[in-house]
Amino acid sequence: MCLSIPAKILAIEGDTASASVGGTIVQTSLQLLDDIRVGDYVLIHTGFALQKLSEEDALETIKIIEEIEKYQDTPSPGMGKME
Repeated sequence: MCLSIPAKILAIEGDTASASVGGTIVQTSLQLLDDIRVGDYVLIHTGFALQKLSEEDALETIKIIEEIEKYQDTPSPGMGKME
C-alpha cells in the first residue's frame, strides 16, 4: 500500500515546487500534473505531486492525519500491559 500526503504549493520553478507538508518545506516534481499554481494543494508520494486536491479535501485529510498522530503513542484499549 502506498501513502500520499497533502501539501500546499508555496513556490514553483520550472517543473519543481516547494511545498509545505506539516510545516516542513519539501521539493516535489510537478512533471505528472498540469495547471498547478502557488496556493494549490496536491498529494505527494516519493517526491512527485500525483493529484491536485481541493482545499477542503486537503484540510480534511490533514485533520485526519493529525488525529491519528494524537493516538500514535497511546496504547489501544485492551492492549495494555500483559500480566
